[in-house]
Amino acid sequence: MFFMKNKLPNVTLFAVATALFLAGCSGMNPQPVKEDEGPVSILTGKTGGTKVSDLVSSNQGGALPVNALLWRAALDITSFVPLDDVDTFGGTIVTEWYSLADRPGERIKLTIFVIGRELRSDAINARIYVQKATADGWGSVMRDAELERKIEDLILTRAREIRASSLSETAE
Repeated sequence: MFFMKNKLPNVTLFAVATALFLAGCSGMNPQPVKEDEGPVSILTGKTGGTKVSDLVSSNQGGALPVNALLWRAALDITSFVPLDDVDTFGGTIVTEWYSLADRPGERIKLTIFVIGRELRSDAINARIYVQKATADGWGSVMRDAELERKIEDLILTRAREIRASSLSETAE
């Protein structure tokens, strides 16, 4: 009898705890998972609109909109300077200001435009901006046409090397 007296409160306590647990679960109202509504406009906060990828013509099929050899060559040639902005879609590479070792009183900034889909000299355009050090900091910005032509030639030469190496790899 003593054994039964001690078990009864434990069974009652278990039954009350189970009833409270089940009562707490009955108030749950699970909501269905909301589906993604798509991209949201940063201007209006509404869904929908046109994606940038939809504006690109479907015949490109995910390829670069510029000549891939010139693009890669331009990145190779400008790799010695820290990059500021790279726009693959627009074919633009902009570097930060950089001081050359052989010209300590000057710094340059490169802007490269890959403007064609063919490997031709008119498909690449380089702009080299130069600033000279003055007592007040850096002077006005000038362009260096001779250095621009050299950079364009280096990019074209590098693109031809990349093309030649890829052709020799496929021929083997």
